[in-house]
Amino acid sequence: MKNNIRVLLLATAPGLLAPAGAALAQTAPAAQPALATSMATGLMPLSLQQAIDYAVKNKPTLLSTRLNEQTARAKVGEIKSAGLPQVNVAANVADNFKLQKSLVDFGALGGGSSATTLTPADIAAAQSGRTVNLGTVTLPSEPVPPQAFAFGLQWAGNTSASVSQLLFDGSYLIGLKAAKVYEDLAKKQTQQAEIDVVEQVSKAYYSTLVARARLTLLARNVQRLDTVLYQTNETFKAGFAEKIDVDRLRVQRNNLLVEQQKAQRLTELSVALLKFQMGLPQSQTVQLSDSLGAAVVDAGALRQRLGVASAATGGGVSGLGDVPTGTAPTTGNTDAQRQQDQQTALSGARTGQLAAAFNYNNRIEFSTLETQQALAGLDLANRRAGAYPRLLATAAYGFSGSAKNPGDLFAFRGPDSRAGNGFPNQNWFGFGNVGLSLQVPVFDGFRRKYQVQQARIAQQTVEKGFETLRQSIDLQDAQSRTTLINALDVLDNQKANLDLAADVARVSRIKFQEGVGSNLEVVTAETSLREAQTNYYAAIYDVLVAKVDRDKATGELYNQARK
Repeated sequence: MKNNIRVLLLATAPGLLAPAGAALAQTAPAAQPALATSMATGLMPLSLQQAIDYAVKNKPTLLSTRLNEQTARAKVGEIKSAGLPQVNVAANVADNFKLQKSLVDFGALGGGSSATTLTPADIAAAQSGRTVNLGTVTLPSEPVPPQAFAFGLQWAGNTSASVSQLLFDGSYLIGLKAAKVYEDLAKKQTQQAEIDVVEQVSKAYYSTLVARARLTLLARNVQRLDTVLYQTNETFKAGFAEKIDVDRLRVQRNNLLVEQQKAQRLTELSVALLKFQMGLPQSQTVQLSDSLGAAVVDAGALRQRLGVASAATGGGVSGLGDVPTGTAPTTGNTDAQRQQDQQTALSGARTGQLAAAFNYNNRIEFSTLETQQALAGLDLANRRAGAYPRLLATAAYGFSGSAKNPGDLFAFRGPDSRAGNGFPNQNWFGFGNVGLSLQVPVFDGFRRKYQVQQARIAQQTVEKGFETLRQSIDLQDAQSRTTLINALDVLDNQKANLDLAADVARVSRIKFQEGVGSNLEVVTAETSLREAQTNYYAAIYDVLVAKVDRDKATGELYNQARK
């Protein structure tokens, strides 16, 4: 993003940007309607805070990250559900078109080499109610071999309901602890994405503000150039100027018109980039309500925060005129202190109060890594808990039936059913059971051992990452601090150069009007002025971007955006 605005600023040198259209019109920030209402009317007044709020709520990448957060909550519910009763209902019907047979030793069922005999007369006597004495006969001495016998009928059915309740599982207890940590990790990842969006939107908004401010300044430069061209042309007509003087100004004006066209497109591109970073449709017209003067940081207070405050420099936020000037420090101690601070920052260290005040936990990356460390520890404990017994309470109840044909199977005859001859013909029978299931892992081929090793290594990897992250945060802190200090120094110098170039241009115009200066001197001074203006606004943007990077490095960007 920084490179984009740098390209925009350098591409317009030595000319200035053209005035933007209605989408970039400057208005006072008072009495702004709600974004939803303004979008309905076709024009959205947009402050930096409004742009950030809209992006946080509507940026597609953030919406995708929040879906991951919802997935994490659903995963937590999945883990908790394992401790609730598990109820299952099952039903099946089978056509045993070829029944399985088993060999049965019917000879052994007879009880030996003797048996009783039953004659037709004995049956008749029994049916008439008389007592029958059965006689014993001797069976053949040759044994009967086992015979094939099919159990069951062709059609069979079964339906049942089962319930199980987890009573103890070490992995489940640890999973409950990990569930909350996992959800916190998803929230921190969302916050990390929000911080990135705040950074991108802030830089894009500042880019547009700088472009708009330069467009306003360009309008004044064009008017001044037209005035000088008109006066020179009139002087030429009166015979007091040469035609080459008029031609020089016309060439400069033609070049400025070309630069205006290029700058107009680049300005529209910066607005499009802002809309993209916000997740705003490109067709939506926006109206920036913040001013660059309000966005410029208080350089004096900022230098004090950085530990490089100087009594010779300072500034405010009331307008561009309050930006620190390039007045040189009056004491050598200040220069020495500034150089020492820069060297300290480049070495990755912090001085005095700054070192004591820095808190790594302000960085979301550090907090996220702590959460990952907690998850790694819980994963290790979960692997170890795999050696604990698992106890469940179980219960089941159902019915099974069989018949020779489907119609008979689905007749659902119970215990009170009777056939035509009075015999029971029940075909469905109930069953039920309750019990405890204890599962004790004894030996799994050392699988759990290697799982524990992997979990321990993963935990150690996360722990090693803390030192790398601390070093990275220290480097970012040092880089952002040094970059911001340098940007403030450059802004001081560019403001001083701008003042000098403006004064040179003013004197050159006066000398030319009084007839003691040349037209070439005026053209050169105007070109230098525009170059100084370009460098000045580029320095302003560099300070704003460096301030955003500094706030992100110290972990303050998100809190400031949410105020």
